Amino acid sequence: MEKPQKKQVLLFYCLEAQQLAHKIAAQSDHIQLQSINWRSFDDGFPNLFINNAQDIRGQHVSFLASFSSPAVIFEQLSVIFALPRLFVASFTLVLPFFPTGSFERMEEEGDVATAFTMARILSNIPISRGGPTSIVVYDIHALQIVIAFPDDGAWKRFHKMLDHFPMVVCAKVREGDKRIVRLKEGNPSGCHVVIVDDLVQSGGTLIECQKVLAAHGATKVSAYVTHAVFPKNSWEKFIHKNGENSNKAFAYFWTTDSCAPTVKSIENKAPFEVLSLAGSIADALQI
Repeated sequence: MEKPQKKQVLLFYCLEAQQLAHKIAAQSDHIQLQSINWRSFDDGFPNLFINNAQDIRGQHVSFLASFSSPAVIFEQLSVIFALPRLFVASFTLVLPFFPTGSFERMEEEGDVATAFTMARILSNIPISRGGPTSIVVYDIHALQIVIAFPDDGAWKRFHKMLDHFPMVVCAKVREGDKRIVRLKEGNPSGCHVVIVDDLVQSGGTLIECQKVLAAHGATKVSAYVTHAVFPKNSWEKFIHKNGENSNKAFAYFWTTDSCAPTVKSIENKAPFEVLSLAGSIADALQI
């Protein structure tokens, strides 16, 4: 049986995702990069132009987005809503990190579930000649390591994917006005333990979890987080300092290049190692 022919994909991208876009294109001769003029009017509003728009008719088109801040979302949404209307054969949106993904619950009256708002916006992307838009969003993927979870939420999300690994679960408990991390189940003694979560903001929970695991005998503690948001350069607290004992720091901190601004800050700085999504995205564009 003959293998189906791979489709030619035209990949547009935002400025923040330029480095990842080039990595994706390097994965396959069937992915061709396209360009957009990201300009602004004097009042700051976007003045955008899709180059060679007439040449993408009947083509499979994708857009690599980076919603790293509210300031860049509007201009990218403008392009995302324009591309499917250019008589393209199909349209795929690649959004490696869905930034409002953790704000999906309304716990009390007045809470605004911004994840729901963003989902409704993306659900209204115009259909192309090939039908509705395909959206590729990344979360955690398989790892060949021993696993720890920093809280019950991470355990609930990921334990079924990783139940063939030994597991350790930490939990946040309240003592007075403070929330502290304690070991809930499992034995990390003598192990290299890797804490797994979907995203990191300030990193405070990861650091407290590392301290607990080390206190219970873990020989090393590392972390894997799919989306390294790190607002206000909070990644700096994880950097290895000269002479720092391994049981007082993370041995390794793996993350992906889903958050482009963070990648530029942490590249080549121990303990960080960036795992590129380029190959996975290139494969997804062929689906």
